[in-house]
Order: sequence, then structure tokens, then C-alpha cells
Amino acid sequence: MMTFYELATDIFDPVLAFWENQKTRRIVSVTQVAAFLLGIIGIELNALGLLPAPLAHITPSSHFYAINLAFTLVLIQEVVDLIFVLPCSVTKSLGKQLEILSLILLRDAFKELVNLHEPIVLVDSLHVILPMLCDGAGALFVFVGLGYYYQRYRRRAKVPAGPWLYPFVAFKKFLAMLLLLFFLIFGLWVTWQSAVDGVPHNFFPVFYTVLIFSDILIVLLSHTYQPMFYAVFRNSGFALATLLIRFALGAPAYYAPLLGVIAMAFAFGISVGCDAFTPDS
Repeated sequence: MMTFYELATDIFDPVLAFWENQKTRRIVSVTQVAAFLLGIIGIELNALGLLPAPLAHITPSSHFYAINLAFTLVLIQEVVDLIFVLPCSVTKSLGKQLEILSLILLRDAFKELVNLHEPIVLVDSLHVILPMLCDGAGALFVFVGLGYYYQRYRRRAKVPAGPWLYPFVAFKKFLAMLLLLFFLIFGLWVTWQSAVDGVPHNFFPVFYTVLIFSDILIVLLSHTYQPMFYAVFRNSGFALATLLIRFALGAPAYYAPLLGVIAMAFAFGISVGCDAFTPDS
């Protein structure tokens, strides 16, 4: 009789293989490029008054919104990658969340472009350029910090697999599938509501809040399998870094990149501190 752990593994592994297939990746990349080009064309048609009323109602008038669309699609791909990396170690999972944070900061920088008039007049654009520079600098600091963070991750010795590892990973695979299902259902609902209301609804902040609860659940479960002091502190510390990332996503201009850099520094500090207890932490 198939156990819960075997069922979770048999469902998760084929879906992961499909997502990581080179053909799937190529289709996703082509879709992003096509959406960007169609976005520009649609906005131009709307500006010329050639779109039917229902489409014109939900189509923006600034061409810079096409850039926002492109980065949103990239973020969707990254969030799906984050879901699939959840069964990996907490160190790798947090790294993926920091990757998404850096992309969100870059996306926020490009989002400021929608506040500009076409054509761009730099003299009247300082109120847009300063937040862009701040978000861009924050993304750069997180990106550089991630490089050192991953260097430490790759140099660590592998943790010997104990009898606890298989059921723990299987539970995380089951949780990842639930998150993927919620991601699809909630994403479709947000898309529908945004189209009906003509106003974009928040998706990433809500979904990231759900991720926080899943991270805390994994942390609590990991204490059952790894009750050592350093492991409890490491997992809890990484959960706090995730919480700081969530605050960064909802923070106003200038505060968001600052919180993102603090989250990156805190995660790196936890990683360095754990090495004082064990070389394979």
C-alpha cells in the first residue's frame, strides 16, 4: 500500500521534471517576449483609439506599462521556481526568495517609469529617478550579497542523510504542491478581478504572506527532525529573514530596498554564525 510520503513524491517529481524541461523553459521564455511585444502593440492601438471598448477599458495608455508586464511575467516564473525549490534545504529556499526580492526591487524601479510623460523630459523626472536609483541600488546590494551567500552554500560539506530526511522532504513536497495549486487558483482569480474591475489587484504580497506561513510550518516541523540548538536557531533565523523580505515587499519607497539589504545581511550572518557550530550546517 502506498504511503503518504510515496504519494507526495510520486506527484511532485513528475511535475518538477516537466517544469525544468528545456522545452518548457523555452516556451516560457518565448511567451514572455511575445507578451511584451503584444503589450506594446496593444497600448499603441489603444492610444490610436483602435481597440474595442472592453479592451480599451483595461489597457493602459503609457508604453512603459509593457515593461512592467514583462517583469511581472519574469517574477511569476521565479515564484514558481521558488515553490519547486521548497523541498530543498532552507538555505537554498531562502536564497531563491532573495533572488525574487532582487527582481521585485528591479521591477519597482521600472514601475516608476509609468509616472513619466512621453517623451521623457529629464528636468521634470527627478521625482521618478531618485526612487528608481534607490530601488536599483537595493537590488544590486542584494544581488552581490547573494553571490557571497551562494559561495558559502556551495562550499559546505553535505549533511549525511538520516532516516528523518525522506519523510521530511516528502512533507515539503506535499506542501509545495498545495502552494502551487493555490498559486494557480489565486492567480486566475486576481487576473479575472483585475480585468473586471479595470484596476490591478495585488498578487505577490498576498502570495508571499502565504509563503511566510508555510515557511514557519516547515521550521516548526524541522525542529522535530533536527532538535539541535544550531539547527533550531538557523531555521528560525532564516524564517525571520523571510519575514523581513515580506516587510520589504510592502514597504514604501526608500524603505523597501533598505529592508531588503538588511534581510540579505541577516541571512548571510546566520549562515556565517552557524559555521561556528558545525562545518556542514
